[in-house]
Amino acid sequence: MKAAFVTGPNTLEIREVPDPVPGDRDVVVKMRACGICGSDTSYYVMGALPGYPAMPGGLPIGHEPTGVVSAVGKDVTGLAEGDAVFINPMAAPSGVIGNGGRLGALAEYVLVEDCEVGVSVKKIRDDIPFEVTALNEPMAVALHAVNRGEPLPTDKVVIFGAGPIGLGALIWLKLRGVDHVVVADVQQDRLDLAKRMGADAVLDSSGSPEEVTAQLMELHGSAANGIGLPRAGTDLYIDVAGAQASFDAIVASAKTRARVSTAGVYKHALSLDMSMALMAELDLRWAMGYPTEIFDVTDQLAEHWEQFAPMISHRIPFADLQKGFDLLTTPSGAVKVSILFD
Repeated sequence: MKAAFVTGPNTLEIREVPDPVPGDRDVVVKMRACGICGSDTSYYVMGALPGYPAMPGGLPIGHEPTGVVSAVGKDVTGLAEGDAVFINPMAAPSGVIGNGGRLGALAEYVLVEDCEVGVSVKKIRDDIPFEVTALNEPMAVALHAVNRGEPLPTDKVVIFGAGPIGLGALIWLKLRGVDHVVVADVQQDRLDLAKRMGADAVLDSSGSPEEVTAQLMELHGSAANGIGLPRAGTDLYIDVAGAQASFDAIVASAKTRARVSTAGVYKHALSLDMSMALMAELDLRWAMGYPTEIFDVTDQLAEHWEQFAPMISHRIPFADLQKGFDLLTTPSGAVKVSILFD
């Protein structure tokens, strides 16, 4: 079969490797779609996964896998050849699929080791496009970021970052009945998409923190921090941008006891104005991955799949994988790139 590896900075290789052979407790899944994540592009640019030793032959990549079962070990129950499934990349005993483990999902077949339904995989509807069901993993990240923020229906919320995680957070918030959700970004085309996908308002966050605060005050009303300085009435900030400017804007606009859930991956050390955070008694929460959400997403994604589908901006054959990485590492207007397999 063919599989993709990062073999150096900005170097991607698709090469022939042995077909996976399932053991008694394993299954093999023929891939149908796998999204390219922002972490994949980071590994591609850096040529490796930070903090992990270099892997002989390169780093297997891809961790948003969905496909059809093609072989089943004799001790596996609850699955049969032909079942459509989503694979939980975190459940692989040999390491996270596509994130330092020995397997990657940007490959024609994926071995699911020690396969257990409800832990390793979950069956999915086969009448939904596979590129949409492949959103399961990033939408679990988005759901965990929302859950960490503990939104109330009456909350006024702003999401910094209109990529797939931010757009997913928008959908989860609106499905939960949250009253008013603003999406902030520096790219107008992404803001336009957020508006089409249900944002109550959008905000160009390319200005100064003071300018962003003024815009939020217009949208969410006025409040104050602990020493009476005027601040936005925003209750919850969800940060998925991973940018210093976004966090500066959050701290500058935060009212007393505003909540912040951040799932943003910061490529550089973050500077935090502790005095301003103290004055707001800022409630800062970090959201990493999806401790419990990976299969909470699956049925909801199936029920509302047409709401999620618009974030997929490009569908590219596996043979043209390099094009997908080029789109996401250069200014292109790409939001979510899904790689499709025959």
